[in-house]
Order: sequence, then C-alpha cells, then structure tokens
Amino acid sequence: MGAKLISKKINNTDSEIIVIHTDITILEVDAIVNATDKNFSGGGGVDEAIHAVAGGKLKEECEKIGKCETGKAILTNAYKLPAKYVIHTVGPKYGSGDGKEDELLANCYKNSLRLAFEKNLASIAFPNISTGVYRYPKEEAIEIAFSSVLGWLKKHNFYSFKKIYFVSFTEEDYGMNSFYFKELNIG
Repeated sequence: MGAKLISKKINNTDSEIIVIHTDITILEVDAIVNATDKNFSGGGGVDEAIHAVAGGKLKEECEKIGKCETGKAILTNAYKLPAKYVIHTVGPKYGSGDGKEDELLANCYKNSLRLAFEKNLASIAFPNISTGVYRYPKEEAIEIAFSSVLGWLKKHNFYSFKKIYFVSFTEEDYGMNSFYFKELNIG
C-alpha cells in the first residue's frame, strides 16, 4: 500500500498534523495508538495487526497488565514494531455508554496524548478508534478525534509534539478524514 497524505502545520508552532492512508504498523514514530478491547485480546482490526507485527512479547506484557477500562489508555513497549511504544486505548461501543460515548471516545485521544506527554514523546499515530466493530458513526468519530486532539494540544500550549498522525487503513476512511481535515482552520 503506497502512502497518501496531507498535512498542515499548526499556527505558529513546530507541530504538524498529518492525515495518511497507510498501515499504522509500518510507521516509524514514537508511539502508535492501538484501539483494543478491555482485555487487550488482539482479536481484530488494528489490534490484531499490531499484535501480529509486534510479536508474542506484546501479548505477554498486556496479559501482565490485565485490563483497561473504556476511555483509558495504557503504554507498553512496541517490540518488533518500528514505533518505540504502543499506547492501548479502549473505545466505546456505540450505543452502550449511557449517552457518554462521545466523552469516552474523546478520552481515548486525550489519555493517549497524556501518556505520550508524560514520556516526552514527539510523534504519535492514531487509528480511527471505535469505527469498526464498535460501530461508531465515522463522521461523528472523526469530528471527535480531531476536536479532542486539537483541544488537548491547545490546552497544553502545543507541548512538543512534532507530528501527530491520523492514520486511515482504508481508502474510504482516508477520504473522510481528509475531507474533515481540510475544513479545519489550524494552519
């Protein structure tokens, strides 16, 4: 898969937001975010792909951690992945959060950024969280993703993130992310 991308520098900062169509497991970044389930099962979508490339030691580390609650995030080593770390987050299943799905999804992005901030990481790559088997409407999820990340960055004076990737595995997702991204007034 050849990578297609668009990017913008954020107003008067060194930070760049990049929307890219590629496989998240090949990105050489400080951290990739893994949309997983509460048990880190590696059982489907991006979670399965990340576990397959990282190898068995990732599964062993996840088993030692145990569980992760919806909206929370946990950092592990990346093992055989080209990234340095994996930040695992559990997105909400659409319709199962007592009306708090938007907040829980936003927390996935904010808590992932917080962990990267605490580790002093400069680059992070997000997949589309909860839009697969968790059936979050893609347009809504994309809007929450961008607004959560930009809001967090603004609140933290854009910190030192050099590159923030929004990764789309499918052409359809890339088209939707690109469309929303082009509408943002950030650069």
